[in-house]
This record gives sequence, C-alpha cells and structure tokens, in this order.
Amino acid sequence: MSESRTLWEEGREPGPQVVALGLAVALTVVVVDVALTGRVSLLFDIAFVALSVGLALAVRPGDFFTVGVLPPLVMVAVFVLLGATRPDVVGHPEDGLVQAVVSGLSRHSVALVLGYALCLGCLAVRQRVLAQPDAAAPLRPRTAPGPLRPRG
Repeated sequence: MSESRTLWEEGREPGPQVVALGLAVALTVVVVDVALTGRVSLLFDIAFVALSVGLALAVRPGDFFTVGVLPPLVMVAVFVLLGATRPDVVGHPEDGLVQAVVSGLSRHSVALVLGYALCLGCLAVRQRVLAQPDAAAPLRPRTAPGPLRPRG
C-alpha cells in the first residue's frame, strides 16, 4: 500500500513565506506584463488566478487563514504600488492614487473574484481531506509502542 500524499496534503510552506512568494510573483508578473504590453493586461489576470491557486496548495494547514485573505490583499498592494508610481498602467495618466487603485480593481475584478473563489475552494477541499482520519495518518510520525511501565 502506497503512503504517498495527495495534492491536497502536500502544502508545507509557512504562511509568511507564502505571503512573500505571492507578492514577489505578482510584482514580477506585473513587471513582465507592463514591459510586454505597456499596461496591466490579461496576462496578469491569468497569472493572478494561477498564483492564487498555487498559494492555496503550497501553504501548510496551520496557516490557511493567512492565505485565505491573501489574494485581495496582493492585488490591492500591487495596484497601490502601481497607482503611486505608474497610474497610467492601471488607469488614466492623470488619475490620483485612489482613482488608479479603484480603476485597477474594477478592470481586473473578474480575475480577483475567480482567483479568490478558487483559492478558498482549494483551502476548503484541503481542510476536508486533512480532517479525514485516513488522510492524517501518513502525516503523523509512526512510533512503535513501548513496554508499559507502571507509574510509581
């Protein structure tokens, strides 16, 4: 009988590392997307959805909450940085910070909703799989029972 873990049981990365990874990947995608198209485009949307699912699969079970709130925060952080430095790539060149962030969020709302829903769905499935008695058994270290000693 094989004791390999399923996809839902694989994630073992701590929450803070997953947050850093999510921000780094999202910002990298934005740089590549802006370099290729001059705007934040569909490339960012597709990468954001994939990133949201990837982060949900990578995090350890104790940090599900961290990743459960992460996708909207990553998108807002990216658009705040862009709104402060390059508002023309998410809105109009004359937009202020708040208007650029709102424009960016509204233009990429489908990716935000889809990525967030898939992230939460993956976390829910992982939670259910890990709650099953058979799924948690391979994750616990196996120890041989020792001799019983009376306390005294």
